[in-house]
Amino acid sequence: MKLTISLLLCFACLAGGCQMKEEKKAEKDVKPKYLWFDAEANFERFSSKDSICYYLDKTKATGFNHIVVDVRPIYGQVLYKKTTTMQPLTQINGKTIVRDWDYLQFFIDEAKKRDLKVIVSTTFFPAGNPVTREGLVYQDSNWSSKTTRQWTPDGFKDIKDDKTKVAAFLNPSLPEVQDYALTFVREIVSNYDIDGYALDYCRYPDVQSDFSEITRKQFEDYIGQQIESFPEDIFRWENGERIDGPLAKKWFEFRSKTIHDFIKRTRDEIKSIKPNVLVELWSPSWYGALYQNGQNWASPQYDPSTEYNWASTDYYKTGFADLLDVFLLGTYLNIVYGIDEPESIEYGIARGKRVTKNDCSLFGTIQGTMNNKDLSDAVYVCLTQSDGVMVFDITHIIERGTWEDLKNGIDRAESENNR
Repeated sequence: MKLTISLLLCFACLAGGCQMKEEKKAEKDVKPKYLWFDAEANFERFSSKDSICYYLDKTKATGFNHIVVDVRPIYGQVLYKKTTTMQPLTQINGKTIVRDWDYLQFFIDEAKKRDLKVIVSTTFFPAGNPVTREGLVYQDSNWSSKTTRQWTPDGFKDIKDDKTKVAAFLNPSLPEVQDYALTFVREIVSNYDIDGYALDYCRYPDVQSDFSEITRKQFEDYIGQQIESFPEDIFRWENGERIDGPLAKKWFEFRSKTIHDFIKRTRDEIKSIKPNVLVELWSPSWYGALYQNGQNWASPQYDPSTEYNWASTDYYKTGFADLLDVFLLGTYLNIVYGIDEPESIEYGIARGKRVTKNDCSLFGTIQGTMNNKDLSDAVYVCLTQSDGVMVFDITHIIERGTWEDLKNGIDRAESENNR
């Protein structure tokens, strides 16, 4: 009898051990699924706590396990209360909303109740909207003089006066601008229980910026010589077309090095405060065009000069994939399948993996504006061919009513991953 009981106990322990192993395997096989909560698009919708709770319930029921909460959109002001330095964001497109509660803290508290992890996102260098002239640089004289100086086909122009631009960028080359950005990073990571920090707009605005005197001096120091003809030795405009000069490749390398070094400072800052907070970054998947923005998301082990004629032989040194924990690859494309189709999500993910060389986790990210079937397939492809998925943005899902399509894509991928 004692022997029988002992054997039964052993079998029970073995069965329990197997069950625990299966549970751990199932947990390991569940990939991160992010839904982005954009601050600008949802400024009025999420002025209500009830609305936030309702959509967090929808997010959880659909199968997402992470949310990305944007708390510093292009206006340069913030949606969190635990700050001694940042201005609150209270107006967008003429609509004024003043909250007497902490937007970010409420999202965190309610997300944790639903077992959703929270990634916080901030833009880094935008500080105003040139179209509406709202935001930090239009209200604070201390920052209005620190925006980027553009070199355009029509001559020099301050970006804050250029209504064709998505945002009025502060100049990333300025030390005080970088220090300012690290201030809100420090405040958020120190004061809020977050799981990750997503760096957004952590770059120059485009190829036209920045051509200020301080950036010129930094570049001359970088190359060890004075520029005889600035900015023509970098590039000039002919009939609206950019014609690169003899220093163009070194210029693009220099700008990329500036952003690389700032991202390293940001990572060091985050990890020194909370080592477990993941450092993440979103960027478009069109790698061959991003040199214009100073954003080299490749691995430093990848040499783009073997493929692209704009890259210097030292450009590879500016790759920052190894500084990230998660790279949110912006495969905002309307074609899902086609490994040989450069405009497909499949192709974008494959190229992203090749260029980042496993230096970090890589998630395919998609826009919620896709057709219903394509949206479901896109989620499926991201979850089966990359390390996770991010959907931008909840606004599109709400307006298009595609929650079930997202769920179908998630369920199909997870059933396949767990076979």
